[in-house]
Amino acid sequence: MSRFPERHMIIVGGGASGVLLAYQLLQHPDSDVRVTLIEKRSEIGRGLAYHTGNADHLLNVRAANMSALPDDPDHFWRWLSTQEHGERLCPDPFCFVPRRVYGDYIASLIAPHLAEADGARRLTIIRGECVAVSEGRSGVTVSLADGTRQLGDVAVLATGHDAAIPRSAWHADPWISPSVPGFSQDATVLILGTGLTMADYVLSLLRAGHRGPIVAMSRRGLMARGHRRISPCKISEDEVPFGAKGSTLLHWFRQRIAAHIAEGGDWRGVIDAVRPFSHRLWHELPQASKRAFLEHARAWWDVHRHRMAPEVEERVARAIADGQLRIAAAKLVKIAGGTIGGRAHYRRRGRSEIETLEVSAVIDCTGIVRDPRATANPAVRSLFDQGLARCDPLRIGIEVTADCAVVGADGAPSQRLFAIGPLTRAAFWEIMAIPDIRSQCAALAGKLLQGRPIVVPALDAPALAAAPDHQAAM
Repeated sequence: MSRFPERHMIIVGGGASGVLLAYQLLQHPDSDVRVTLIEKRSEIGRGLAYHTGNADHLLNVRAANMSALPDDPDHFWRWLSTQEHGERLCPDPFCFVPRRVYGDYIASLIAPHLAEADGARRLTIIRGECVAVSEGRSGVTVSLADGTRQLGDVAVLATGHDAAIPRSAWHADPWISPSVPGFSQDATVLILGTGLTMADYVLSLLRAGHRGPIVAMSRRGLMARGHRRISPCKISEDEVPFGAKGSTLLHWFRQRIAAHIAEGGDWRGVIDAVRPFSHRLWHELPQASKRAFLEHARAWWDVHRHRMAPEVEERVARAIADGQLRIAAAKLVKIAGGTIGGRAHYRRRGRSEIETLEVSAVIDCTGIVRDPRATANPAVRSLFDQGLARCDPLRIGIEVTADCAVVGADGAPSQRLFAIGPLTRAAFWEIMAIPDIRSQCAALAGKLLQGRPIVVPALDAPALAAAPDHQAAM
């Protein structure tokens, strides 16, 4: 007899987060749980991050730390070594492989469950758009755009990142090939944002043979730093000033970096060494300090924390040195019609005068939609409309408990609605990377299967010392 009663789990979102949770739910040999995975894309396990077909788009995490399984840190590396051309793509565990390949790996996790005979199959894939999620006394109802509904015991939102919506006719989608918008190879292209998405789009332009000027613009003009093979830094838990205000924490952090560099180390080692403590640091940081961090320090943290693969860094640097790519610290004021396309009006950082630039396309690479209420995702909007979810006070995510239960407008946590991945950044902050999400999914699966109290575990310090960097999970 099964240890657990049969239950139906519905996961909304079939990107990396959704697949990792489905895998964990289906792994237990004594579980009679059925899983329905809803994804509007044609492919499962890719989401925004891993759907790219461009071989130049690499993971910004070493292969050594990209296992999908928290209890098997070499799982991805072993899988990669069995693939055709795997050795050429990744000669050692510290390489950076194409993101498309990683999408293949994520999809491979649930392939055995899809191959089961119909009578034994516990996983169902529905390709469609979820437009609403509701909760009742006896279960949850998930409504799809085609008018069908799925009834279940639990629903988990794994919708990942919301891409920014193009704001005008001149704005093009950074997630599609530059050949689709149709601008010429000699055109001037303006990219809003100077982070990792900008680097990806520059590589896409270069791969497509673009010859024209590329201007990347952000408020501070900061670019992501590159990875290095570094010696790990060790920081013990009792050294970390948990609960201190932001200025105290920043002072401690800078001192720790200075001491490590004085000993011959690299600043990257200190940033990586605090990863096992990131959830607790964020949770215990005073609200005023969280707000100040988001306003004043987040951009600086992001470019040091979320780094480029060395190969990507080299190609972007070459484009800058050749004069084709220009990085500007400026703010776009407006864009209007011009003689050849659009005329961008912008103000450089520290100046008051408005300058103009004739462009053929504007690519919004400013990143994800950060305010959940600005989401274009109808499933998330439906929760707000019904009072089943609320924004956190900083408006960076929906409010969830420590065990990922969605908190309603009345402040009560749901017993049937949960969320994982970037939607939960308000509670966990560092929850966009595979090493974070894999632990979150394993912990939530344990709760859903066995009713155990769930606490998202800290990242494993020894594993991080071996391979400290991470990949954002879009």
